[in-house]
Amino acid sequence: MNDFAAIGTSGSIHVSVRNFIVENFLFGDSDELTDGDSLLANGVLDSTGVVELIGFLEERFDIVVDDHEMVPENLDSIARIAGFVQEKVGPR
Repeated sequence: MNDFAAIGTSGSIHVSVRNFIVENFLFGDSDELTDGDSLLANGVLDSTGVVELIGFLEERFDIVVDDHEMVPENLDSIARIAGFVQEKVGPR
């Protein structure tokens, strides 16, 4: 069961995405990471990390990420990921 109902706002989506990335890929060290930084270019995410991120997004926010949506425009920064998720969930 996901806990999106408890999350609610786009700001909370952003916080959830940022926390997941920091905890799982930066091991708690987020000092240098801004929301607009490229996760791919900075080596935070690789192809395996993208798959793990998508699994998190689908489970946490009860969405489906289609193959054509797995592009840097949607998944290359915390800001882009949060915006993408917000578009997918729409108003709830």
